[in-house]
Amino acid sequence: MYSRQQFADWGISLVFEEWSVSSNLKAGTLRGLHYQRDPYAEGKLVWCASGSAYDVIVDLRSSSETFGKWVATELRPAGPILYVPPGFAHGFQTLHDNTLIQYHIAGAYHPDAATGIRWDDPRLNIPWPSQPPAEISDRDRALPTLEERERTVQR
Repeated sequence: MYSRQQFADWGISLVFEEWSVSSNLKAGTLRGLHYQRDPYAEGKLVWCASGSAYDVIVDLRSSSETFGKWVATELRPAGPILYVPPGFAHGFQTLHDNTLIQYHIAGAYHPDAATGIRWDDPRLNIPWPSQPPAEISDRDRALPTLEERERTVQR
């Protein structure tokens, strides 16, 4: 799953400060799109221990040529494992009941820096498998769009 040397060869050096688990009972549960604001941006390794999920990362690095672009993959217990670089938002929607997603997180959690982007932001136009989601938290439902985030950052 992880080789410090292989990641170093790719230019990625991580020190995992936290391990987390997201337990999701219902298929169609949506979590995200989450990230931590600088200077607390986190890198993550994400994988599926049971069930499966449609997993999405979005580049939020304003200086990046891929700013606002996203990629998605299906996570399953047999792989793949997803690397989420610092400066990217992350979210997923479960495809099966009883889906367990695990994270190794490089960087400590700072509640005041925790935020996100709306899962249904029309600018991102992510084709989530189940719309509307079967389950989504009030916090995630209230996240700003990318445009709203940019207006706040520019102030």
